[in-house]
Amino acid sequence: MALDYGGSKSSYPGVTGPLSLTEPKPYDLELTEKLVDALRPHDVFESEAELNHRLEVLSKINNIVRSWIKDVSRQKNNIRDTHIDTYGGKVFTFGSYRMGVHTKGADIDTLCVAPRHVERSDFFKSFFELLKQQPEVRDLRAVEEAFVPVIKVEFDGIELDMLFARLALPTIQEDINLGDETLLKNLDEKSVRSLNGIRVTDEILHLVPNQENFRMTLRAIKLWAKKKGIYSNALGYLGGVSWAMLVARVCQLYPKAAPATIVHRFFLVFSKWDWPSPVLLKQLDTENRLGFPVWDSRINAADRFHLMPIITPAYPQQNSTYNVTQSTRTIIMDEFHEGLNVVTHIYEGREEWSRLFEPSDFFHKYRHYIVVKASAEEEPHYLEWKGYVESKIRLLVGNLERNPSMKLAHIMPYSYGPISESEGQYMCKWFIGLSFGLVTQSSQPGANVDLTYDIQSFSDIVHKQAMHINLYKEGMKVEIQYVKKKHLQQFVTPQILNQGRLRKRDSGKHSGGNARRSSMDKGASVSMPGVKSDLDTELGKAIVSAEEDETSQESAGYESQTNHSTNGPLDSESMQWNASEGSSGVGTASVHGSKEDLELEDKSDNAGGSPSSQDSAQDAASKRPGSPFHNDTPPKKSKELENQVPGSPMQVDEKNSSSSSSSSLSTSSSQSHISSHQQQPSLSTEAAKSIANKQLDRHPSNELSDLTSPQPINATGFLQPLKNSIKLKLK
Repeated sequence: MALDYGGSKSSYPGVTGPLSLTEPKPYDLELTEKLVDALRPHDVFESEAELNHRLEVLSKINNIVRSWIKDVSRQKNNIRDTHIDTYGGKVFTFGSYRMGVHTKGADIDTLCVAPRHVERSDFFKSFFELLKQQPEVRDLRAVEEAFVPVIKVEFDGIELDMLFARLALPTIQEDINLGDETLLKNLDEKSVRSLNGIRVTDEILHLVPNQENFRMTLRAIKLWAKKKGIYSNALGYLGGVSWAMLVARVCQLYPKAAPATIVHRFFLVFSKWDWPSPVLLKQLDTENRLGFPVWDSRINAADRFHLMPIITPAYPQQNSTYNVTQSTRTIIMDEFHEGLNVVTHIYEGREEWSRLFEPSDFFHKYRHYIVVKASAEEEPHYLEWKGYVESKIRLLVGNLERNPSMKLAHIMPYSYGPISESEGQYMCKWFIGLSFGLVTQSSQPGANVDLTYDIQSFSDIVHKQAMHINLYKEGMKVEIQYVKKKHLQQFVTPQILNQGRLRKRDSGKHSGGNARRSSMDKGASVSMPGVKSDLDTELGKAIVSAEEDETSQESAGYESQTNHSTNGPLDSESMQWNASEGSSGVGTASVHGSKEDLELEDKSDNAGGSPSSQDSAQDAASKRPGSPFHNDTPPKKSKELENQVPGSPMQVDEKNSSSSSSSSLSTSSSQSHISSHQQQPSLSTEAAKSIANKQLDRHPSNELSDLTSPQPINATGFLQPLKNSIKLKLK
């Protein structure tokens, strides 16, 4: 129980007492009804027939599991059939389905619990083979090397994620309570992690004061998060359990509020949350009874550097947002501020709930994008490869974040399929929006940004680990390409590009002084607080002006760069080469943007008086000893780095760009690239080597392996070298 402000025990759950016990007013109930109506078109509610179909599928799966346990028992124990049934076995559900907030077509998280003589290897071998024989099964694949090993399958039209836990019990009773901590004794860590899903789900439901209000609010928040592209634990955002715990914490603070009110308080609370202060639904345990690793920043120094800790309430407590990065936290906080603005306007009668659930304007926000393609030749291989590459993309985002010239690397957590037959049938794409924080202070308007190492190291890790776990099959590829905003139509359909819009972003009191990061295109504006105008008209003008301005400035550059290019038309703008295409020289890829554009990217974050990536509470947090925000500000360049040799890896090189002022991509030949750098001042050989050694021991770009596909392993066990480097040139 929580303590109220007087110090006495409160009847409400939580680490603190409620902030308000106000009963909902008629206007709150009216807005709640409108919220429910706004949710219906998005298929967040299932019909009775669909619910019954899920129950039938779960019943069939439970029977298959029990039959499989009997077969394993016969083989291992040689026991008569009269005693086989005593071993039991059961399938439990957890996650959104167990909470009652699953949507149409959503998967079901399941846990197969077996007695001690059934091993995990049996689950991924004999049970996997048994599933193959079922006529209802499709898209079956096992991910045995995952942090939480899982079998993914589509059974009779319902997708299932099946985990496995082996309890230290001779039999599994039908009425077993998995919430009992004594069941965790003598279990391996993978079984404990698998059991943690259902234990956390049940604990969350136990810790909310009103489950019906919690469910309705969580439906709205999950839909909002998916529409804004911030719903994915694997890619560094928040997963379903993290969003559930955030909503549960707000329900604890406002136990009698209506769902519409809780939605508003949700954005109000977490747009001002003092990260990295953890979100807790109950107090942390003072003792670790069973010795499993638990999250506790008071004891574990490494836990103090987690950026957005949201701690699971069941033992062993873990941080459910371990994958969050600087970029994804910035994006999530931006969406919190934007959501607060929208819901405040809804309460003021200026907006409808549908405004909150508009799709993200991801494909309108940035001038530069990276496309990550994963492809295979056969469908079973493609399903494995897609899931594996997706689990690794956050490593690429982390590499890009560490680039000193990178301001933000925004990964869209959804994959997109091929738009033409030439791309192949088994292929998908992910997009990363790039925002550069480099603003030149001198009279020289140009800069080089070398992303060779950032992308190459990601490619190497993907292929080497795939080979190490025997996942790689012939024909599996991962390709990384660069694309400008105006050429996105070559990669995604117009319907996807038209989703979202250039949103007006208030910089007034509702966002706590934080203006949302504006569009990277010219013509996008930030609306002033207190000024009412026709929203559609203003947005239409902003979009038209942005498109016309960009087209007029980039079309001239496109023609001039095409005339000077020696490696083909602009459509080949990419950051991937095949080994057969390499030459003895150095290939480059350049991205041009005016100094004015770069300044716009930098200044847009300060429109409201403070950077959009940080809340005012974060500024205070950054002053605390041991806070991870000590590292938020990029370190200043050393004098040696400022005088770095042009063209070296990871260089941000300011240079005169009088030879070209266009805003398009050019792929220049090795001779023109080398000659352009011969005019630059250079350091001595010893100075250049000392600086290169300080760049995290990065290899020269002509010693890096191919980006697109794994190379044959040579005698030393390393991939073959790449003959091209990758540089982005900002002018």
